Amino acid sequence: MIKPNSKSTPVALTIAGSDSGGGAGIQTDLRTFAFHCVHGTSAITCVTAQNTMGVMRVDAMPKEAVIAQIRAVVEDIGVQAAKTGMLLNQEIISAVAQEVAALKIDTLVVDPVMVSRTGAQLIDDNAVQTLCNELIPQAAIITPNRYEAQILSGLEIVSLADMQTAAEIIFKKLGIKAVLVKGGGMSGSLRGVDVWFDGEKLETLTTQQIETKNTHGTGCTLSAAITANLALGKDLWTAVQQAKEYVTTALTYSLDIGKGQGPVGHFFPLLQK
Repeated sequence: MIKPNSKSTPVALTIAGSDSGGGAGIQTDLRTFAFHCVHGTSAITCVTAQNTMGVMRVDAMPKEAVIAQIRAVVEDIGVQAAKTGMLLNQEIISAVAQEVAALKIDTLVVDPVMVSRTGAQLIDDNAVQTLCNELIPQAAIITPNRYEAQILSGLEIVSLADMQTAAEIIFKKLGIKAVLVKGGGMSGSLRGVDVWFDGEKLETLTTQQIETKNTHGTGCTLSAAITANLALGKDLWTAVQQAKEYVTTALTYSLDIGKGQGPVGHFFPLLQK
């Protein structure tokens, strides 16, 4: 991977879909990068028509266009870290995996967007298999939610012990450096509790539960914050801890906009000043 000299501004790349409502996807990734003082670049995989009420339409970008965006950024500007979000289909997933390998993007965060927090599968089974076989093994860390962790581990997850076991299974099965099983889809006291495993350390990350219906974009924000922290040169565990804190604060300042589920609020560093 081409990297600028040490005096340059840190650069992060997001490879994901566009959210017209601005609450998730490319828009929230770039916003998260900016509030970490990291320059954000992007490769758009699909364009969605969506708002706080839901998604009305999704149009995939041609794989050639996705490849061209990635190369344009990496070959000129260079990136210290990259993340993937919604890749939409098998063709795009395979193309992205090939570019990550060819361009030696070795600091990669994969948010394996396969299933929504409510349990709805977002990509087909062939795309899931390609994601597991071609892209995830190149990741430094993956951040599956409860339902994605169930697919990746083959284990039904209903308890903290299940989350911990799933994290260990996913780590061993997919050959990654670390896995963070997210608890946003869990209920009761486990809501928002995440489990980390890196082959040695099994940790439970717990923060204050924020009571708000406006949680759109939390998964994207978390993976983007991890990516930004890695671009800043932080180690993986520190990057995850600080990203978790960032998301919790963003939830505290979530935006009550639209008629449905609003997004988390990224303005808090400005508001606190």
